[in-house]
Amino acid sequence: MPDLPNIVTCFPLTQPQIEAIRGFSSPNFNVIQASMESIGKDIMEATVFFGHAKTPVDWAAVVAQGKLKWIQSSAAGLDHCLTPEVIASEIPVSGCSALFAPQVAETSMALLMGLLRSLPVFFEAKSNKDYTRRYTDELFGKTVGIIGYGGNGQQIARTLAPMANRIIATDKFHDTTDPLPVEQRVAEILPAAQLDQLLQQSDIVIVTLPLSEENEQLLSDEQFSMMPAGSYLINVGRGSVVDQEALIRHIESGHLKGVGIDVADPEPIPVDCKLWDFSNVIITPHIGAQSEHRVPRTIDLFEKNLPRFLDGETLLNLVDKRLGYPRPEHRYMPQFV
Repeated sequence: MPDLPNIVTCFPLTQPQIEAIRGFSSPNFNVIQASMESIGKDIMEATVFFGHAKTPVDWAAVVAQGKLKWIQSSAAGLDHCLTPEVIASEIPVSGCSALFAPQVAETSMALLMGLLRSLPVFFEAKSNKDYTRRYTDELFGKTVGIIGYGGNGQQIARTLAPMANRIIATDKFHDTTDPLPVEQRVAEILPAAQLDQLLQQSDIVIVTLPLSEENEQLLSDEQFSMMPAGSYLINVGRGSVVDQEALIRHIESGHLKGVGIDVADPEPIPVDCKLWDFSNVIITPHIGAQSEHRVPRTIDLFEKNLPRFLDGETLLNLVDKRLGYPRPEHRYMPQFV
């Protein structure tokens, strides 16, 4: 159907999933499934881009051509497409913020519980067939601080609420109504500017912040020093939020008892990085959003957004391109429980 406008997709899809997209986008669009090798060329024919190009795209040329009318990212992070040219353009961008919150919360729990119960030590002991009782810690009685109380932060709080002694959070939009009663999950939501207060009170700090200029290296020596001695850090947001060299210093000193990271800067972590050597550090390779439900949920969001795009309505998860993520009033918050 060459005379129809094109939806160009670029992320791992099965043939039935591609056919499903063709089914709900017909008869308004032709669907082109691009590969990472062909996306640079195929995107020049796109009216709608649906995906996440992990190879370089000349976004300046795409914007200048004037064909592209909407970007629906298949990822929560938008650095792959929010170039200065896209930001300055009238092209709306929608993302997947909060769509993968269940698996991000589970990844956070896996990292945290693995550290508290000393699982790396016992995994090593198992490899040596060593059945020796060793020290473990517990969540009971601890205060958890969540930095970033968007969709992922709220799901983490919901998951932790039955177990944690006290949960506090910071958020740029701290005064926005929470979709579930605050008292069921967190004791207090602080403004982002009061990060110091959260750090000083938290035995466990969980970072969910997206990539942005203001979040770059937000946690460095000064911030780690504010955390109580023997505290834990979990990062499931973006690696560049944490000063990695400062993090290593505070692990080496023993100030941080354990660290769980699903994200790093750079990625992959270099083989000679000291983070690999600590028995109290658990590393997962940016798999927080992965599950068998990821792609179906992403397609479902696109199916919901496509009629909105055609009718000129506000998109679900519409991104504030200057912030790099949706404002609360535009968040799509599916209820997973």
